Amino acid sequence: MAAETASARLEEQWRDILSVHARTMCEIDRALHPHGLGASDFEVLDILASEAPDEGAQCRVQNLAGRVHLSQSALSRLIARLEKDGLVERSICVEDRRGVWVALTRKGRDLHAEALPLQRAALDRMLGGRGPVS
Repeated sequence: MAAETASARLEEQWRDILSVHARTMCEIDRALHPHGLGASDFEVLDILASEAPDEGAQCRVQNLAGRVHLSQSALSRLIARLEKDGLVERSICVEDRRGVWVALTRKGRDLHAEALPLQRAALDRMLGGRGPVS
């Protein structure tokens, strides 16, 4: 009986986490929509801005894959879309022809800087100080 109760509690906790995640992602999507970004788009720009903070600095797509919660194919499509929009540039790794580098463009850095306070405000609304909003 105690195991069933513990299991039910874990399941409820898990569902609460998923619910908070979904609501937070929706809030971020709403906040960034006027800038033509979704939460996952912003996440990639944000990681690139922190991983490769200098103009022209690059990050391996493989490193992004470990930090963004998307499948490899979904991440590839997202990066292709960001590249089409002029926000990132891709290049092949010279040392390892299978590797792909990605870097923020000036336009990508500028858009990230504009969107950053909106994303952080959405996080604060949903998660700040008082815990997850039910």
